[in-house]
Amino acid sequence: MTGVMTVRDIDITAAAGLLGGFGLRLVELPDAADIPGTYWGEPEAGLSGDRLFVRPDTPVHSLLHEAAHFLCMPPERRAGLHRDAGGDAAEEDAVCYLQVLLGAGIRGAGWSRERLFADMDAWGYSFRLGSARRWFEDDADEALAWLQHRGLVQKGAGP
Repeated sequence: MTGVMTVRDIDITAAAGLLGGFGLRLVELPDAADIPGTYWGEPEAGLSGDRLFVRPDTPVHSLLHEAAHFLCMPPERRAGLHRDAGGDAAEEDAVCYLQVLLGAGIRGAGWSRERLFADMDAWGYSFRLGSARRWFEDDADEALAWLQHRGLVQKGAGP
């Protein structure tokens, strides 16, 4: 996929620090290395246990999405995690919402929430309202409530 922001475009040390605060270890692999635990195939991020694997060509939206999967799943699912995060449609929506919130912790030239929305749209995330931004701002109340109910986002938080 061309045109989306990749791991090589961000401060990977800052990203590792952000995720480390949640108990997730970011493992940066060299170019062309196999990515363990990738669900969609390379260069998409991979999850295995408490490790998130990326390469320099991994899209940032993929790093954020898989990190959000880790954060949204209960500990018993994390224990057996390799490749498939599982969960239902409500959890997947919450993952997408949390992915956007986590994006605030990414540092890199040209990085912004708008860039994340554009990259999500370019990759093919599918939302009822036609775009990631419109979904997040106008149609994601249930996803936010899911996150709040589980203590992942404070009550009163929102777009």
